[in-house]
Amino acid sequence: MTTTVAVVGATGRMGRLVSRLIEESDDLELGAQIGSNGELADMIGADLVVDVTVPAVSQEIVDFAVDHGLSVLVGTSGWTKDRIESLRRRVEAQNATDDGQVGVVIVPNFSVGSVLASAFAAMAARFYESIEIVESHHARKVDSPSGTAVRTAELIGEARSRLGPVIAPHADQRARGQQVSSVPIHSLRMQGVVAKQDVIFGGTGEILTVTHETLDPSAYEAGIRLALGALVATRGVVVGLDKLIDLGPGE
Repeated sequence: MTTTVAVVGATGRMGRLVSRLIEESDDLELGAQIGSNGELADMIGADLVVDVTVPAVSQEIVDFAVDHGLSVLVGTSGWTKDRIESLRRRVEAQNATDDGQVGVVIVPNFSVGSVLASAFAAMAARFYESIEIVESHHARKVDSPSGTAVRTAELIGEARSRLGPVIAPHADQRARGQQVSSVPIHSLRMQGVVAKQDVIFGGTGEILTVTHETLDPSAYEAGIRLALGALVATRGVVVGLDKLIDLGPGE
């Protein structure tokens, strides 16, 4: 059975990549291709929706899809904890109906390497009190900090839940970055960059840096395929590609 997918944000870089992967798939069929300012009603009739737009319109797109019983893969940044909790309640209400089958998968970064780097950072967070993130993206990226950096900081905060916040002196100064889960995040938007994140841990007499750099958008392909495959069976809201990957030790 073929699953039809509507892509919103289809004219953008990620939208074109997602559309190509759907066209190459044996199990998926590309339905509507909608621009960021296109008619949302065009997604009705598809089995699934992919949102790869911009933060300013992403919530409207996802709310429309959920209200019409469509599952959504969200690859757009800007989904804060509060927005996700509001969405979770919306999806639960939709699924409380007799035939509610809606799932939403929110993926800040489709790169498997990025997911692993964030997991490594969360692992290290229990051993260091001084932690900061420096993330770099191309000059066209409209939001900061990146969704990946926010997700990494939240994972660090969860890992340190019993230890307390990180040490972040002079947090009142603008140059100290934006704090997420007490972790300062510094954002660079520059030409010549695709995506890079450094999580820097300071300890007594040592520095540990967990670095991930995306060199080409092809790094996102495996994660997009994985997320699309998982969305078919997802009910409720799932956040992060890490939730779809077995990060436990191998046999």
